[in-house]
Amino acid sequence: MGNTTLADHSASDMVVGFAKGDFDPIEVHSAVVNRMDECESTINALFHRDDERSRTAAVASAARWREGRPLSDLDGVPVTIKENIARRGVPLPSGHAWVDMPVSDHDAPITQRLEEAGAVILGSTTMPDWGMLSSGVSSLHGITRSPLDPALTTGGSSAGAGAAAAAGYGPIHIGSDIGGSIRLPCTWLGLTGLKPSFGRVPLDAPYLGRCAGPLTRSMADVKAAMDIISAPDDRDYSRLPRFAADETQALPGHDSPAFDPRGLRIGLQLDAGCGVAPDAQVLSTITEAAERFAAAGAELVPLDPFIDDDLLHDMDLFWRVRSWGDLKALPVEEQELILPYIRQWAQGGADVSGVELMSCYHSVQEIRRRTITATAEFDLIISPTAPGAAFPAEQPMPYPRVHEPMGHIGFTMPFNMSEQPAATVLGGFTADGRTIGVQIAGKRFADESVMAAGSWFEDVAGVERPTRTAMG
Repeated sequence: MGNTTLADHSASDMVVGFAKGDFDPIEVHSAVVNRMDECESTINALFHRDDERSRTAAVASAARWREGRPLSDLDGVPVTIKENIARRGVPLPSGHAWVDMPVSDHDAPITQRLEEAGAVILGSTTMPDWGMLSSGVSSLHGITRSPLDPALTTGGSSAGAGAAAAAGYGPIHIGSDIGGSIRLPCTWLGLTGLKPSFGRVPLDAPYLGRCAGPLTRSMADVKAAMDIISAPDDRDYSRLPRFAADETQALPGHDSPAFDPRGLRIGLQLDAGCGVAPDAQVLSTITEAAERFAAAGAELVPLDPFIDDDLLHDMDLFWRVRSWGDLKALPVEEQELILPYIRQWAQGGADVSGVELMSCYHSVQEIRRRTITATAEFDLIISPTAPGAAFPAEQPMPYPRVHEPMGHIGFTMPFNMSEQPAATVLGGFTADGRTIGVQIAGKRFADESVMAAGSWFEDVAGVERPTRTAMG
C-alpha cells in the first residue's frame, strides 16, 4: 500500500500546519508532485499538468503564510479541476480527441474563485468523451484507472478527479455532474463528494441538470471547497445565493453546533423503479447506513420508487440527441476520432423528430416533478449511489449494451433534474473489497444540511477508507 505523506493531509490539517509553521505550501506541493510522479503513469488522472505554474503559486502562498496574511482557508491547498471547467490558456477538449483542440480564453467562475482564494491548482483532470460515460474511457486520454485497483474503473465522468482524490493528489478535486458524474466515482473509489443544488456553484455554461462540486476524502474537505466555489458569479444566470434564505428551515435544529438525527424524517429508497436492480450487498450496506440514523433517533420510512423505465428512456434519448448535435457539428475527420461507443450511442438520437424530442423534454420535467413530490415529506433521503460495485476499467459503462438506456443512474439522475443536493459517502465494501457509497439527498437548496448529515455519518460509521495500491 502507498505511504502517507503531506499529500494525504486534509485541507484543514494543511492550513493548521501552515499557520503553525510546521510545514509550508512548498513542501506540500513537493509531496503532491512526488505522488503524481509515482502514480500518474498507472492511473492517468491528469490531462494538463501544471507543475511549474503550481509551484509558483505554492511559493507565493508560502510567503503569505509567513507574513500572516493568507487569502482564505484554502490558501496553499492543492486542488485539481476537471478539464471541462475553463482555465485561461489551457485546452478545453471535453474528453475527446480533436484535429484542432480548442484553448480556453477565460477562467470559469470556479477557477477564478480558487485562484482568488490562493489555492494551488495542480492541473486539469481527465474525463470521457463529452462526459457521457460512467468510466474513465476516452478517445483522447485512453483509460483512467482506479488507484485502489488499476484493473477497475474510476467511474465517470469525473474520472480523473476521482482518481486524483483517491491517489492523494491533494485533498480537493472539482468535478461536474449531470446524472451522477461526481457521485459515481465517489461510490466506486471510496470517496466523499457533493452534487450541489443546481445553481449553487456558478458555471459559465449552465445547462439543464449540470452541477459542479468537490470530490474529496472527507465531508470536511467538501465543505471547505464549497465555501469558496459557491461564491456568486453573474455569468451563471441560474445561480443561487451562497446560502438560500429557506435553508435554515431545511432540518430541525439546523443552527445547532452539531448535526442531530433526532426528530428527522428520513426516506429509505432501495428501489429506483428503473434500470438495473441493486446488488444484495449494496442493499445490505445502504440499509445498515440508514439504520445508524434511526438508532440515533431519526424516523426511517420506506420510500417507494417514483421513476420508471419510460422516463429513464426519455432522459437517455434527450442526451443522445444533444450529443448527436455535437457530433454532427464536428468536421468529418473529427467525427471519426470520437470514441466508437459514444458515436454509436449518439447515433441513437439521429432520427428523433422535434415532436419526440419535446416529449422527452416533458419527461425530464416529469422526473423533476415526481422527485420533488416524492421526497417533499422527508428531511433526507438515503439510497444507493449505484446499483453495483466497480467494473473493469476498460468498459465504457457498467454494461456493454449501448442501445439500452443508462441502467445505473436511477438513483442519481433524478436529483439532477429536481435540482436537489445529493452527496455520496463511503458506506462499506463488497465481499471482494470493492467500495459501496451511500447517497444522502436533501430538500432543494439544503446543501448545508446534506453536508452536515454526511459528516455525521462519516464520524458515526467510522468506515476506514481504502488505500491506494503501491505503484511505480
